[in-house]
Parts: sequence; C-alpha cells; structure tokens
Amino acid sequence: MDTVISLKNISKTFYIREGHHDSIREKVFNLLKGDPPRSIPALKDISLDIKKGENFGIIGRNGSGKSTLLKLIIGAYRPDKGGRITVNGKVIRLALGMGFDPELSARDNIYVNGSILGLTFRQIGKKFDDIIGFAELEKFVDTQLKFYSSGMVSRLAFAVALHTEADIFLMDEFFGGVGDEGFKEKSEKVFQQSFVEGRTILYVSHQLDTIQEYCDRVLLLNMGEAVALGSPKEVLNQYKQFFH
Repeated sequence: MDTVISLKNISKTFYIREGHHDSIREKVFNLLKGDPPRSIPALKDISLDIKKGENFGIIGRNGSGKSTLLKLIIGAYRPDKGGRITVNGKVIRLALGMGFDPELSARDNIYVNGSILGLTFRQIGKKFDDIIGFAELEKFVDTQLKFYSSGMVSRLAFAVALHTEADIFLMDEFFGGVGDEGFKEKSEKVFQQSFVEGRTILYVSHQLDTIQEYCDRVLLLNMGEAVALGSPKEVLNQYKQFFH
C-alpha cells in the first residue's frame, strides 16, 4: 500500500513569555530586558507512516499532543528544525462546529463552512438540499445557529462534512455520539458504507469504543511522546493500564 502521510523525527516546541503586560511600554521593556521565553515541548521525535485507505486512531489524555499533531499534518504549524512531513493527497481537518458562526443562519453557515472545507459555491448549491435533508433541519434552515441546540449543530456539521471531497480526513473529536439515537444510527450507517471508502482517516478521540470499532492501528501519546503503536486491542489495553 502507498504511504500517504509520512512523519520523520517530528517535534514541536512552543515558546511563551511569562507575565502579563498590559501596556506597550511594558511589552517593549520586557523585550529589551532580554528575558528568554519559556519553552513548552508539545511533541517529541514522532516518526510514523500512514498508508492509503488506513483508519488510524490517535489517543491520549488532554494535553498529550493529539491536536497539535493534526495541525502539523495539515500545515497549520511548522515542525521544529530537523523534522519532515510528507503528505500525498488533499487533506481536510474536521472538528464539530469548526468554521460555524452562531450569528448566521444554517443556510449561510453551510456556504461558509463548505467553502472552508474546499467546496465551491456552485458545488455547495448542488449539495445544499442533500445537506439540509440529511441533517433533518428543513424547518430551521434560515434560523440563526445561536438558537440551535448542540445536537442540531452537530447534525449540521456532520452533514456538511459528509459532502466534502478529500483524500485524507483528520477528525478531531468529530465522529461518534452525533445527535439522537435515530440520527446516530443513520450517520454511522452512511459513514461505514460510503464515507470511509477509499479514504485515509485519522481519528483523534477520547471515545475509545469509536477507536476500537473503526481503526486499523492506534497511536498512544503521552506528554508529547509516542508510547505505543499497534492494533486497537493492544493499544487500548495499554492505555487503560497506563492511566489507571
């Protein structure tokens, strides 16, 4: 199988300056003082190859570096010197509600969010009725999202994502537990039968049952380090032993 994502010696360090400085004068004085910023290592020497069509899970406690890894893959962050990332194919990162404006209607948000995910307005127009219909929001299409329940927003986000086009999807706490039981069953059926076919998918999730069900391999991160890589059964057992 072809490798579509290759990470070689990937580290990521963030630098912050201590203290709170309200005025420009204080900020300038702090810079002139030459106090070095504090370094926070988010990821440490990660090497990994992901194959075309693979469903790959990434787990770990909050702050372990999961989302940072996805942002490096999509190009939102640059790795530290010496690291190399190679991605072959169009990549989209999905996170529930990402790119949604609560002041806009569902109609407007579909166009805005669809554009963020790489669709043209013409493509969105052709898919619009299918998106609203799948989300079961026909009666609320011109209602501002700030009046939606969290479940309605989740359904809309999932419906938009289903109609996007990419080779590689990075799912950050995106799939699992979307909507009520009826919608959950429908979304899981569509996800299994059509969405994952021929695509490479990376899951970041705390929902271990979702990782167990969908993933071929799983990476366990702790404090920015890769501590386990293998089958879902092996790594989830290590995860439970490691943290409990």
